[in-house]
Amino acid sequence: MSELIEIRNLVKIFPPNVIALNDVSVYFHEGEIHALIGENGAGKSTLMKILYGMQPADSGQILINGKTVQFANPGEAIAARIGMVHQEILLINEYTVWENVVLGMEPVGLFHRIDRDKARQQVRTKIDEFQFNLDPDARVADLSVAARQKVEILKLLFRNVSILILDEPTAVLTPQEIPQLFDELRRLRDDGHTILFISHHLDEVIELSDRITVLRKGQKVATIDTKDVTEKMLAEMMVGREVIFDKIKDGIPPGVAVLDCQNISLRSPITNKMLLQNISFQVHASEIVGIAGVEGNGQLELVEVMMGLRAADQGSLKINGSDLSGSSILERRKFMAFVSQDRSRMGACLTASIKENVIMTHHKLNSAFTKSAGFILDFAHAASFAEQIRKTFDVQLNSIEDEMRSLSGGNQQKVILGRELSLDAPFVLLDQPTRGLDVGSIEYVHHQIIQMSHDNRAILLISADLEELFRITDRILVLHRGEIVADLVTDDTNITEVGYLMLEGADHA
Repeated sequence: MSELIEIRNLVKIFPPNVIALNDVSVYFHEGEIHALIGENGAGKSTLMKILYGMQPADSGQILINGKTVQFANPGEAIAARIGMVHQEILLINEYTVWENVVLGMEPVGLFHRIDRDKARQQVRTKIDEFQFNLDPDARVADLSVAARQKVEILKLLFRNVSILILDEPTAVLTPQEIPQLFDELRRLRDDGHTILFISHHLDEVIELSDRITVLRKGQKVATIDTKDVTEKMLAEMMVGREVIFDKIKDGIPPGVAVLDCQNISLRSPITNKMLLQNISFQVHASEIVGIAGVEGNGQLELVEVMMGLRAADQGSLKINGSDLSGSSILERRKFMAFVSQDRSRMGACLTASIKENVIMTHHKLNSAFTKSAGFILDFAHAASFAEQIRKTFDVQLNSIEDEMRSLSGGNQQKVILGRELSLDAPFVLLDQPTRGLDVGSIEYVHHQIIQMSHDNRAILLISADLEELFRITDRILVLHRGEIVADLVTDDTNITEVGYLMLEGADHA
């Protein structure tokens, strides 16, 4: 394979003194799938953003086919046949697939009007060429997340890019959708495309990639052939120490029931379809209960009902005997900590400072954060608390006064986790809490969750990662089409059984 891209001695410093990349050199072959891995803040996204023209480097060189390039913006990168698909999907929901794909490159006909038939046919041709199984006339708002991601990739292929950069491509996908994406990426590679992708999932990296580059604290640790490494080796290179992947829940006997959900049902006011049907379960003190299910089977609706964001049609929710069924969100927050799967919309305010995000909810429930009879925030205490979260959760940041959006997705998640796990609440609701975190951070968060169970808290963990559920839970509830179809002791089941129940329900297990 020839060297398509060569990066030499790249340096990037964010003021005043955050070294994001420190003398990084790496090359990418033509027609390979090359993974970039590292802890949150290791420099992976920064490296790819520089290559894509989103950020300038402070020093160093980028060569493509032996010629030095320096892109001022993504448009110049696309002109050089480099495209990037970001974690956040950037499509217009009300447009069709073909309208999104041709946007900005529409073929025009008489009187400079868009030739809609020609545009649609061009997109259909690309869909067939790359075997993407998309309907060009489908409205993007009606597509699954996996299909939307295909549209993002198709947009770039329509612009004839030969180098595809994918930032956490599986972060928004269910386990059942990932193999199809991987098959499509392999086909692209076999057709001569070069795929560069950032991931925290080491099993996926080993399954998909040809070579892997490991970054740690802004420096390149190694570039290795995938066939020569194991997950354990990669994890140690990423974090600089051994990482334990085995089950770590220690089987503390559960105490009294803390959370008690009984007969919760919810019907869609639009389709009249049952979204939740007679959901009943308990979570006890010192117990970690997991919820497994294919995305779209009622997990989101259950979370919304529990948090008071939607009113159930029937049923009750009690914590420590207090009936919260008709209570406000703030009243519920006195009893529960909550980590949302959607950190940018529900878990944080991206335009507020990191310090402000850290004290959210605390400032309403803890008088230590206010003075003058609760009317004025105690900013000194807020700053001290924010610094404590930064150190405890190893949040990579420049200043707690910076906007939340200045952080990487993984570091945003650490801020949210630190804030919520610091609340003095008997029940903890965690919805995909480790999504976007590296293996070292996941290990730390798992230990924090277990420590909370040692403190007699009851914990409900919703996760698309079955290995995560098997690692730290006592019981697993399987949700299928809005019903709990199984309540399993984790040590008495296995991933295969849970996977069948997720897909087929109790009748086909």
